Amino acid sequence: MNPLLRWLADVVARVLRTVDLPLLGALLGLMAVSLVVMYSAGGDGMGFVLRQGARFVVGLAAMWAISRVSPPTLRAASPAAYVLSLLPLIVVLFIGTGRHGGHWINLGVFYFQPAELMKLSLPMMLAWYLDRSVLPPRFPTAVTALAIIAVPVALILLQKDFGTAMLVMATGVFALFLAGLPWWWFGAGIAGVVAIAPIAWFWLLRPYQKGRILTFLNPENDPLGEGWNLMQSKIAIGSGGWLGKGWGQGSQSHLDYLPEHTTDFAFSVLSEEFGWVGVIVVLALYLLVIGRCLWIAAEARDGWSRIVAGTLGMSLFAYVAVNGAMISGLLPVVGVPMPFISYGGTSAVAWLAGMGLVMSAGAHGRRSAK
Repeated sequence: MNPLLRWLADVVARVLRTVDLPLLGALLGLMAVSLVVMYSAGGDGMGFVLRQGARFVVGLAAMWAISRVSPPTLRAASPAAYVLSLLPLIVVLFIGTGRHGGHWINLGVFYFQPAELMKLSLPMMLAWYLDRSVLPPRFPTAVTALAIIAVPVALILLQKDFGTAMLVMATGVFALFLAGLPWWWFGAGIAGVVAIAPIAWFWLLRPYQKGRILTFLNPENDPLGEGWNLMQSKIAIGSGGWLGKGWGQGSQSHLDYLPEHTTDFAFSVLSEEFGWVGVIVVLALYLLVIGRCLWIAAEARDGWSRIVAGTLGMSLFAYVAVNGAMISGLLPVVGVPMPFISYGGTSAVAWLAGMGLVMSAGAHGRRSAK
């Protein structure tokens, strides 16, 4: 082999030493789809594409950097990461902005959503705590773990971001499930949710949140008001058929019938323009990412890596399922973006950084097994 080519091959091998190539390939596929959708739905030429692309570059850099760090080092940093993630959740209560509650901090250059950090720090903290305890978790351990979950969930609820709070709570539940928490705990949790539902309806939910639930039950009751978003999304999905209307030919987004078509309803734009074929391809990419996370979790050589990688894979499934059910009318509209597809910097960087945690577990676990 040519010495220059050999040198280049060696450099590439060293750079990608900790990168899981199947996982990276699926992620790049999802990001490419996102840029295609942003070009069509953005409405300002390359503006959305360039901004989203820049965020992906930052996220990929974070993913690569984190994948280079060994799990023991990441495990030791978990409590600090958790505490540091709580601080902006407190700050946003005082200076946050947003249409329905203060979810965002305006940093001038971009808007930062502190709750997105909990996708990473909560699984890390729970894995750190549970890995130091006897598993399956005993009663005191489970109660302490629930308290670790409750603190960020309560802070996010104070921002009036019910959807994100529930998904963050689900992330914690996934970690407890992977730690072997007995099934009766989950049954008790479901019973508790059912019991407090009436209290939440009258005392916790804001009027717009109640309106979303009522609209979910009967969207045709107010087609020009509360039901508009859901009905237009269903029209976009249904009109795409098998092959879609074609890239850039979606009428719902280009005529501004479909709201939030670059963020919460970006997947509706994809469905209209690329049809069921496009949807199946994207879902296959998601399944590859989720499956790879669970595979790495199953092969992990330590408890912390297993819980973190498995929790992130299950959390990704939850986010995809909730957004897909939301835009198709199977769940109320909760303002949850589609991971790697919807426009947004904090979400994209947080998810890619999370994939760096998964890659670290896989790469360093493989080396330790040799």
